[in-house]
Amino acid sequence: MGKQRVLVLCTGNSCRSQMAEGWLRALYGDRIEAYSAGSDPAGYVHPLAVRLMAEAGVDISGGRS
Repeated sequence: MGKQRVLVLCTGNSCRSQMAEGWLRALYGDRIEAYSAGSDPAGYVHPLAVRLMAEAGVDISGGRS
């Protein structure tokens, strides 16, 4: 059986869902495929989310909204 797929959905897909996707990939990337999306995408990943996750050792700088 292939990897389970997980979609994290929020409004802008610029912060919360991007961070959740980053954590899912970092913690369970060998078992799942993680994705994020937004109902009204902002078009960018918030720089503070990128910085906070980098401080925690998770790179989400390549994320797309």
